[in-house]
Amino acid sequence: MKIICVAGARPNFMKIAPLMAAFRASGGLEAFLVHTGQHYDRQMSELFFDQLGIPAPDANLGVGSGSHAVQTAEIMRAFEPIVLEQRPAAVLVVGDVNSTIACGLVAVKLGVKLVHVEAGLRSFDRTMPEEINRLLTDAISDLLFCTEQSGADNLKREGVPAERIFLVGNVMIDTLLRNRDKAAASTILADLKLAERQYAVLTLHRPANVDDPAILGGLLDAIEQIQRRLTVVFPVHPRTRKNLATGPLGKRMEAMGGLRMIPPAGYLDFLRLMSCAAVVLTDSGGIQEETTILKVPCLTLRDTTERPITAEVGSNRIVGTDPVKVLAAFNEVLAGKFPPPQVPPLWDGHAAQRIADILVEKL
Repeated sequence: MKIICVAGARPNFMKIAPLMAAFRASGGLEAFLVHTGQHYDRQMSELFFDQLGIPAPDANLGVGSGSHAVQTAEIMRAFEPIVLEQRPAAVLVVGDVNSTIACGLVAVKLGVKLVHVEAGLRSFDRTMPEEINRLLTDAISDLLFCTEQSGADNLKREGVPAERIFLVGNVMIDTLLRNRDKAAASTILADLKLAERQYAVLTLHRPANVDDPAILGGLLDAIEQIQRRLTVVFPVHPRTRKNLATGPLGKRMEAMGGLRMIPPAGYLDFLRLMSCAAVVLTDSGGIQEETTILKVPCLTLRDTTERPITAEVGSNRIVGTDPVKVLAAFNEVLAGKFPPPQVPPLWDGHAAQRIADILVEKL
């Protein structure tokens, strides 16, 4: 039974890796892997395939970057002939990037069943492009696999029949648990001359944070204070680097002696960096989940989260972008005032196997 599996951007690769392995092991599922090329450089794409043991894509659409409209349209145009040629039993998409909704639309318009992994997550902030992608993909999917109970609850409120909703756990955590020992062998701490628990990790990439100089400047007010107390390691996303290169904020960051700006890290190096950090500051959704399992304090630089379980039982706190609130939460971390995190239900490393079993039964 052939299933076309779609991956396009860095967050997708950690989710698709355990699914490909589970499908191979199932005996009843044949995976045809499509890489849309939404993320296409070595650090954002190729290196992840190598490190996570993902087989070479059966098709690479090579769409590259562009506006949301251009990128979505190019993916749809390139993906349609593949679906027509392969005639799959289903198309499986993961996450909430442009590749997710673009390939989902192509599938359903051709009468092919659509499977969405990581369904039902909601920030309730429609200014986020990812929120639009999530809402639309879930609305057209036939089978919806949820990482946490809030996802299943959201889908039911939106009218999705209960028999199409499955709470299975988190495939990205499957990947983390499978690679934790490998990451422990990374030399990145020695390479950067870092001591465990003596540094912070920072990631920033969301347009709302990095495209608005006022918001980014406010975050830098907080980072400027933090880097005086802890070294801050900042793997710089290409979008963020581009914005910093064209404005005065880049020079301001370069002047911070305790801020270490490095290129995007590979999966194993970044997992090691997070594992040994005193605190992680991020606007990423996936990092909120990974730090929960790693039991590392996480300050989310957003006003909302689509992953509430990480704040309810995990190590995550939603602090927004107000530098005063960011610094207050940072001080609580250093004072040891964060409660001990718990592991969310079903985040046990077996989500991909549950999905494979359900697909064999339902399709």
